[in-house]
Amino acid sequence: MAGYAKDVLVETDWVEEHLDDGSIRIVEVDENPALYEEAHIPGAIGFDWKKDLQDQVKRDFLSPEAFGELMGSRGISNDHLIVLYGDRNNWFAAYTYWYFKFYGHDAVKLVNGPREKWISEGRATSREVPRYEPATFNAQPGDEAIRAVRDEVLESLGSSTKLVDVRSPAEFSGELIAMAGYEQEGAQRAGHIPGAASIPWAQAVKEDGTFKDAGELKELYGGKDVTGNDIIAYCRIGERSAHTWFVLHELLGEGNVKNYDGSWTEWGNMVNVPIEKGA
Repeated sequence: MAGYAKDVLVETDWVEEHLDDGSIRIVEVDENPALYEEAHIPGAIGFDWKKDLQDQVKRDFLSPEAFGELMGSRGISNDHLIVLYGDRNNWFAAYTYWYFKFYGHDAVKLVNGPREKWISEGRATSREVPRYEPATFNAQPGDEAIRAVRDEVLESLGSSTKLVDVRSPAEFSGELIAMAGYEQEGAQRAGHIPGAASIPWAQAVKEDGTFKDAGELKELYGGKDVTGNDIIAYCRIGERSAHTWFVLHELLGEGNVKNYDGSWTEWGNMVNVPIEKGA
């Protein structure tokens, strides 16, 4: 498909043809969880990224045990192929894809286009919440090869590792400390990590939210000397950078790509770390 390195995307017509396939679990994860209640792909399981997929005490995601229990309670087993989609051009769907990969579940794909594409095409939707029989899902220990933490980011400064800031140009330059409506996920300081390349996540998708072809993507990231190196992507809380991780690691096949999910809400709140401003 479009010259991508891995077979990790499915089109909406493929999803429609597999709505009754018991070996598949379709999962919707939205930035705005209320959208799932309004309309979703028939049979899709809905996850609230903040309530379901995050630890409710510390800022971190679920332990392997808690992740496995959540999946099993919703009828997702290790034998299922997971097909993910959501709003915001699949921000949190891509984050959840990365999350599944982190815990060792490789049978996962992303719909090429967000929920808005499915709806705009006039395909069937439902408000019914599916009830699947509980299943067993065993999460593996976290794969640290695809997750970066703050100390690793600090150690990468001045090295050959390429940092990619996928936020908006205004966030990158320091003109904007947080996107409007997301002030609770902001930071004490604005700017970007020194040496980071500014490649907003949205540059990787077309107007309808589907991904650009491999040639265009290689030109985009290669033009900033990102490809062919160790790469760490970051944004505000890790969801937009998971989208870029998906592009670089899964679609382009870049070997060593990590998502720094602490991202700017961690970096911009830490004491005595370097920050740059300006384009």
